[in-house]
Amino acid sequence: MRVVIAPDSFKESLSATAVVDAIAQGVLDAAPHAQIVRMPMADGGEGSLEAVLAAGGQRRSASVHNANHQCIDADWAQLKDNSAFIEVAQVAGLEQIPPAQRDPLQASTYGVGELITQALNAGARHIVLGLGGSATNDAGAGMLQALGVRLLDVHGKELPLGGISLASLSKISTENLDRRLKHVTFELAADVSNPLCGPDGATAIFGPQKGVKPEQIELLDKAFARFADVCASQFGTDERDTPGAGAAGGLGFALKTFFSASFTSGVERIAQIAGLPSAMKDADLVFTGEGRIDAQTLFGKTLTGVARHAQRENVPVIALAGSLGPGYERLYEAGITAMFSISPGPITLAESQKNAREFLRARARDCVRIWGVGRSKLAFPL
Repeated sequence: MRVVIAPDSFKESLSATAVVDAIAQGVLDAAPHAQIVRMPMADGGEGSLEAVLAAGGQRRSASVHNANHQCIDADWAQLKDNSAFIEVAQVAGLEQIPPAQRDPLQASTYGVGELITQALNAGARHIVLGLGGSATNDAGAGMLQALGVRLLDVHGKELPLGGISLASLSKISTENLDRRLKHVTFELAADVSNPLCGPDGATAIFGPQKGVKPEQIELLDKAFARFADVCASQFGTDERDTPGAGAAGGLGFALKTFFSASFTSGVERIAQIAGLPSAMKDADLVFTGEGRIDAQTLFGKTLTGVARHAQRENVPVIALAGSLGPGYERLYEAGITAMFSISPGPITLAESQKNAREFLRARARDCVRIWGVGRSKLAFPL
């Protein structure tokens, strides 16, 4: 019996690797001789670096600046063939900044540019960036500034960090842009298709969760439009309406405009790096899961990506979650065979998070036992 375990993390409770370990223990409780394929997954946001490292990437660390310009140590992954993987949430992540300290007008992607520089120093010629989970809303301006781009006001003075300063942008100088970037390709792993500006843009849709107040949305949106106008005037290209330009607070726009970055599905890119398609070929059963499963899980999330690959090989998929929310049944359409909450009964969220490891193990054990009924080849100790 070959079981592939490919879950996302359970936010604020267990990392994807910890979820894999808990499910694996449950599987082995029911089928001691099962072959376990451990494959922590993610969708380009938090946990993506962990998944890449589990697939064989080499961990690298650097001292950089987070979204609030504080010095932190952040990791990235060096891959084969002169490529690198950077998880934006590692350096400019929302979860790193307590709600009371979030300042979306000044928050910056400067640290992302610093990690890109580290990858260049290591010889990277292809850089994959996971764009989910950012605390920033600066259209990638900080990243560009870290890489040598000068953003100038009408008096030739450099703009301070932060998205709101783009309202004063008059000219962009690329004279000091790191020349090594001419020989580098960028790939953006993201599962959002929002444009940079407008009612469906980065600020209107994702700004509020980063601390943007209702009265600030229009101000930031106009600042982004100014940035796009200057880019279009100087470089002859306007990427503001490109699907994905609004990813990571507009970081997608800057990477597309200045480096001709390509967009790819976050789930699919992590799956390819992890080797999920080949792992499915001889699998008998697949486990996946995340903290909460509901109708929103259909839209570019880890579970649907895992289910797609399992469907191609006709492998059943069991999804485990801390809770099942409204519309979770729609996941059956995406190829999930069965879904279960790991909670043993009415308990608080705090209790569920605290005991998630034990609950996962027990539910995985139960699932494997009932799935194995009548399958003589599995030789379960029933």
